[in-house]
Amino acid sequence: MKDLQIKAKALFTAFALLLTLTFPVKADEAADFLSSLHEFRVSNFVALDAFYRFSSDGDTEALNEIVSAINTANSSMSTVAASTAQVLEATDIETLNQAFDKFKNLVRLNINEVRQSGYPDLQLVSEMADQALSLNGKASELYALALESSLVSTDERVEAARRASVTMAQMMAKYSVRSNMAASQTFQGSSDETPLDEKAREFEALLSQLSSGPKDASLNAALEGIKSKWLFIKGSYINYNENNVSFVIDRYSKGILEDLAATIDLLQQSA
Repeated sequence: MKDLQIKAKALFTAFALLLTLTFPVKADEAADFLSSLHEFRVSNFVALDAFYRFSSDGDTEALNEIVSAINTANSSMSTVAASTAQVLEATDIETLNQAFDKFKNLVRLNINEVRQSGYPDLQLVSEMADQALSLNGKASELYALALESSLVSTDERVEAARRASVTMAQMMAKYSVRSNMAASQTFQGSSDETPLDEKAREFEALLSQLSSGPKDASLNAALEGIKSKWLFIKGSYINYNENNVSFVIDRYSKGILEDLAATIDLLQQSA
């Protein structure tokens, strides 16, 4: 009897040790899953932004940006699909993957149309824009579900920075279509989509939230870089019907995305 008790105690101890060792691994996998899902959302809007610029003149640099952004989204989707963190149901991830495949196919068709005819097909572009909105809606829904998982623990300011990144990427794409396509109202997406000036105010509120906590020198420098770039282009996003230099807006917006990515890294390091 005593031997059985000793064995049972040893088994319980081993099981408890296994849980102790496994949980941090699962938590790390869940964090990577969430990070990849975030990057996936941003990359798809960056690809859309680049396509609208490509559609106006077939610029090779813009085409390369489309390819790079889609490749990044592909990599992120692969990480999400291969994750063993079990943060989401496999069926949900597969649904997202299928929506992404449809978006990629529409991007490819639109690129080929511009290459062959020299100008975009408005109906085809409209389908791509609608699919981008649908894809982001599904990704956002799954991201919110992932945040509720007991395995996921994330800092409030990290989430504010991620929301700011997605908002900025959306604004870039929306501004790009207005700047590069004459019939932009045809494919702005659903009528209930948040207007560009409201998006700009949402972004500014998120910046205030980011700046409210403690900051070391590196984090402060990253945040100041974001603020200075934002002050330079803020008026263009709020008063988007005025004539502005679109390539400058695009460049500074991308700079903000880079600074936000650095900010997220810094916040995660100090957590």
